[in-house]
Amino acid sequence: MPPAQVPPHGDPPPTPGGDPVAAAKTAVRDRILTTRRRRPLPERLDVAADLARVLLEAPEVRRAASVAAYVGVGSEPGTGPLLAALVAAGKRVLLPVLLPDNDLDWAVHTSDADLGSASRGLLEPVGPRLGVDAIATPDVVLVPGLAVSPAGLRLGRGGGSYDRALARVPVGTFTCVLLHDDEVGLDVPAAPHDRPVTAVATPAGIRRF
Repeated sequence: MPPAQVPPHGDPPPTPGGDPVAAAKTAVRDRILTTRRRRPLPERLDVAADLARVLLEAPEVRRAASVAAYVGVGSEPGTGPLLAALVAAGKRVLLPVLLPDNDLDWAVHTSDADLGSASRGLLEPVGPRLGVDAIATPDVVLVPGLAVSPAGLRLGRGGGSYDRALARVPVGTFTCVLLHDDEVGLDVPAAPHDRPVTAVATPAGIRRF
């Protein structure tokens, strides 16, 4: 579902129940998504290539036998080169499958041939599903987002899918959000259910929290 529009230089639109945190998140999401949509294709390709390089050089990813990741779509930082490199390196790669209740199931990714179109413009693996608790098994968990605070609080799209998934990840697992350089260190409104990450990867490198 697209984010609510925010009037230029105006107040965020009202949210059900008048929740100020939800309203603040909507305003930040709208601003970031507008900037992302304006990024030219050559820049998007460079971002995808740089993210792959940065993450493949990270010791946590080099050591990992298994990695949970995702297929970047739309204006998200691209993950195509990264996924191909992880598979080529012999790592077990898990990708999410969005369930009707917004929770995430998981399946093994082997190549672009095992990806199929899904709801909301997503690309998902078509192989056997492993269950929602499969996210507890990878050595590294890579997640999408829109921004991250200086303390590692991640701002997502608002569906809560990854907050639920991250709640199942064992403490100490390397959990990393993939962003553009200018989406790091922002003031991210917080709600009690929000789950922090341990690192952020951008084309400029990795920052650990």
